Amino acid sequence: MIDKSVEAQDSQRKIENRLRRAHGQLAAVIAAVESDAPCRDIVQQLSAVSKAIDRAGFLVVSTALKECLTNPDGEGELDAGELEKLFLSLA
Repeated sequence: MIDKSVEAQDSQRKIENRLRRAHGQLAAVIAAVESDAPCRDIVQQLSAVSKAIDRAGFLVVSTALKECLTNPDGEGELDAGELEKLFLSLA
């Protein structure tokens, strides 16, 4: 069985990496707008930023869901209704 703290650290690292990637892509969008890049390039970069942020959000929710399933009596954890609301807010 995998130690929960190791799994939690791995999820945290993945979330941080996705958000850093989105941050870099957003910086590229800003630079493209400032340099008057073609619309197509800007839209492609915006799409990449959006996907990276969405994936990070889904990873946050799925991590919370895994924790909820493996530790249903955990204090301060989200209940099923809250998880559903968070998940749907990303859709």
